[in-house]
Amino acid sequence: MDGLSELYQELLSGSYDCVDRIVLNAYFGLAHSPGGFRVWWRALTGSDETLDNAHLMRLAGRFSRRVRGYAKAHDIPVVDCTAGQRKHDVADDYLARTTVTEGLFLVLVGRAQAPVWHVGANYHLEKKTPYVTHYSFHILDRDRGHVTIKISGHPPFPAQVMLNGHEYVACQARKAGIVFIKEGNCFTAITDTPGFAGIAATLSEQRAVGRLSEVCERWIYRCCLCFALDFEEQKRSGFRYHFSNYQMEYSRNLIFLVGGRMEQVFQALIDRSRSRSRDLRMI
Repeated sequence: MDGLSELYQELLSGSYDCVDRIVLNAYFGLAHSPGGFRVWWRALTGSDETLDNAHLMRLAGRFSRRVRGYAKAHDIPVVDCTAGQRKHDVADDYLARTTVTEGLFLVLVGRAQAPVWHVGANYHLEKKTPYVTHYSFHILDRDRGHVTIKISGHPPFPAQVMLNGHEYVACQARKAGIVFIKEGNCFTAITDTPGFAGIAATLSEQRAVGRLSEVCERWIYRCCLCFALDFEEQKRSGFRYHFSNYQMEYSRNLIFLVGGRMEQVFQALIDRSRSRSRDLRMI
């Protein structure tokens, strides 16, 4: 037990540690070098003759048309977001109203920087990082809850997979019959705190790597990349993502018996840090 937990243990009903926000980079390594991209393009199209900026832009245009066409046919909202708009708030608001229980339920469209290839004379490839259209696919997964996959609409289609550890714990706790109250990203009441903590601990196991790979593989090809490359094109060109860790947050959560006491402790800790900050400025 850490010092803070020990100090307030009489006010607690329990605690749990949890891997919270997880962001993974997804990339097709071969296509991120000039020679590798050329090899991939030959496998995809059969020659270098179509390796030009016009054909690369056509791929991006096809991506957009396929996404919007599929969404319209399946009554999935596509929202064009403005710069600075908090996309996750848009998704959370829609998630609270959706009747979807699994699969894609929302697509948010915005612009961000991403690596793209510019084709010059004699098929010379130069990597640039302009602002291009990205698609954020918001998905409900049976084991992970709300999963977001953000993918660039331009080849080589780099992506990020964003998961929430608390969403995973909530899904698994329901399966285990543990009753809880969840407000936003916070659990305010848990009937079986030790059992809940045991579920949260599985996110730190070695096996968690395989589980993360499984959920990425489950959705990124059939729910995202398929709009850029159909399954036959993926297979013919050998397009497969590799995943690497980009960001991970770890949280220690204290469950107070009375919410009001938690608020008092929280405000006291904030006041103490403010006092320390004032002292440092005076020095």
